[in-house]
Amino acid sequence: MTQTTFLREVKDAVTPRATLLVLGVIALQLLFITSYVGALHDPRLKDVPFGVVAQPAAAQQAVTRLERLPGDPLDPRAVADAETAREQIRNRDIDGALVLNPHGTTDTLLVASGGGTVLATSLATLTTTLEKAEGRTVRTVDVAPASPDDFDGLSSFYLVVGWCVGGYLCASILAISTGARPANPRRAVIRLAVMAVVAIVGGLGGAVIVGPVLGALPGGVAALWGLGALVIFAVGAATLALQGLFGIVGIGLAILLVVVLGNPSAGGAFPLPMLPPFWEAIGPALPPGAGTWAARSIAYFEGNGTTGALLVLSAWAAAGVVITLAAAALRRKRREEPLPTQVP
Repeated sequence: MTQTTFLREVKDAVTPRATLLVLGVIALQLLFITSYVGALHDPRLKDVPFGVVAQPAAAQQAVTRLERLPGDPLDPRAVADAETAREQIRNRDIDGALVLNPHGTTDTLLVASGGGTVLATSLATLTTTLEKAEGRTVRTVDVAPASPDDFDGLSSFYLVVGWCVGGYLCASILAISTGARPANPRRAVIRLAVMAVVAIVGGLGGAVIVGPVLGALPGGVAALWGLGALVIFAVGAATLALQGLFGIVGIGLAILLVVVLGNPSAGGAFPLPMLPPFWEAIGPALPPGAGTWAARSIAYFEGNGTTGALLVLSAWAAAGVVITLAAAALRRKRREEPLPTQVP
């Protein structure tokens, strides 16, 4: 009797719906571990866009030698001169360049620690080793240095992570407080409007904190504010869209995309060329990766190379709006459809 009562209480306390949600949480937990450890446990250079400046014959020889390095750490290409190499680095077309000195044994390595301190350091280590084997030395010049108050160039990443968290948490709160799926398009518009206000306020707050308050990032408050508003709204609108399609499960799907897959592939701790192929491929297409790239471009590269990232974020925002409204309209239509008449 007691055992029967206990089993009944267990069934009442843990419903089938709750059981499925718990299993979903366990799956997210395991995916989180897999994604973060898989992406970050063994960083190494892979096909890093890299320029070589030298006399034509020497440049081609150097490019061929770098192409044959074990593991393909570099994707080398000849560059006309040092100034062109600097310009390509500032435009974020390449991540570094080696300028060979035809009149001596000391060459120059151009890097940009603003794009990732770990990447710049790894390029310096690799180049120094290669040059030593040739009886040459190398001096490193940082074309776009990270701020001394931006340790390891991580401030851009943490800023974007904070914006993303605000986006999906706000959308989740709206769902939990009034129902995961908006009852009609008008309520969907209201939720999107709330997200827009949150995005504007949160974007400004983040830009002010990392800029004037902490001095962690240069680049100007206005540009970072605009980026922050776009990141927050893109993540929030996407979360609302997933909730509109899948209900409360949409929150878990948003966490899967933004946190489980997006954060380790964002190029924060290790820039994209140091990530395994899967994470390197998906990173630029997800909000954390696009946002981190754009934030670093604004802070250290005068806004160069942001077009692709901004288009990605805009696509997430636009898709989120369209799907949220469409799901709400479909839901209202279904509720308004008359029940089929039963024939006695």
